[in-house]
Amino acid sequence: MGEAGAQAQAPGPLRVWWRFVEWRIGVIPAPVFLLLAGLTAAYVALDKVPSDLLMNIALLSLGGFACAELGKRIPFLNQIGTAAIFATFIPSYLVFAHLIPEAVKTSVTDFTKSSNFLYLFISAIVVGSIFGMDRRVLVSGFLKIFAPLAAGTVAALLVGMGVGTALGMDPKHTLFFVVIPIMAGGVGEGAIPLSVGYGQILGVASGDLLAELLPAVMFGSLTAILFSGMLNLLGKRMPHLTGEGRLSIGEVDDVPLSNEESRQAVASPATIAAAGITAVSLYLTGALAQKLFGWPGPVTMLFLAVLLKLVRAVPPSLEEGAFAVFQFFRTAVTYPLLFAIGVAMTPWEKLMSAFHPANIVTIVCTVAALMGTGFLTARFVRMYPIDVAIVTACHSGQGGTGDVAILTAANRMQLMPFAQIATRIGGAITVTLALIALAKFH
Repeated sequence: MGEAGAQAQAPGPLRVWWRFVEWRIGVIPAPVFLLLAGLTAAYVALDKVPSDLLMNIALLSLGGFACAELGKRIPFLNQIGTAAIFATFIPSYLVFAHLIPEAVKTSVTDFTKSSNFLYLFISAIVVGSIFGMDRRVLVSGFLKIFAPLAAGTVAALLVGMGVGTALGMDPKHTLFFVVIPIMAGGVGEGAIPLSVGYGQILGVASGDLLAELLPAVMFGSLTAILFSGMLNLLGKRMPHLTGEGRLSIGEVDDVPLSNEESRQAVASPATIAAAGITAVSLYLTGALAQKLFGWPGPVTMLFLAVLLKLVRAVPPSLEEGAFAVFQFFRTAVTYPLLFAIGVAMTPWEKLMSAFHPANIVTIVCTVAALMGTGFLTARFVRMYPIDVAIVTACHSGQGGTGDVAILTAANRMQLMPFAQIATRIGGAITVTLALIALAKFH
């Protein structure tokens, strides 16, 4: 008997209950959502909210999918990435306003910072998307993306400087404390190294400088999220401008199946597990290379995945498993991760301190120039303008956390490998050149 037959023969009250269970907030069935809310309230009342994996699966799923669902239900705004924005910035505000219980905040923060949750997600997304790409397109994409990225960076520097100066801001302050932090690669890889370097050059405490740099990083990332959501909407109305997650014109997936559903059905549980372990192994190899040689861990992981793909060291079955891992993390983990980022890594007061009119206009124009130049130059290298602009947007994101939010808002998580190039390599080059320039001209 099929599912429809079973439902037809079930008693009326049971059919009503089943319909209630099928109603979901994100991926969570409604009764389970209510149960999780009640359990969380009970743990908070007892002041015993553990920071372990099980508790945080519940907390992050509850908060992340609730915020995302709210964003998805706002007309028009739901088409420009509001779900990702809400999942990140609502919890940030709730922490600032002390509306999240302290025990919940502590549990989420401790888990997020100790579990390396973010890099587990990035590993699954990067490896899964690379293993599903066509090898020739993979090489050409990595080589060609540098042209619009470099052009966008130069345009952003010039426009940001020009707008900030025209609005009465000091040119040097505009360049080093507003424009450059936007493209420095986030907080850990960008703002913190900049603050330390600036402090050594200028003889100022790095903590004070970090407080000046963070608002540009935060608001620049928020601007990139909004613009990427708008580009996703534009792509639906003008499909000839986008590859829907593919960069190069004519690109096709290397996995020989016609649709995502059939791909996911083919991979066995053992193959999916093998692919997950492979992704973790590549991340740990990159992390070890960072400790031993100072190479950026995520970039090392990315290039190892590319190398395995190019030499055909990965059998088709493992490619299928990697794609299934990618699908699982994109569907089930994205919004919980964004909620964790909002609670543990996005200080609301730093974001609000950027709300000075001249700062806002300068930041928005800088990000617009970066993305707009990527959009305009894409055709010269036979790439899709919208997808290239979204990758260049990641150069102005909040590091890996910004990449996740930007690509979620744009519904193009498969661009994560190229986003990592924009964020990590682009950010490292920006930081290095900025410190050289400040040391020479301060």
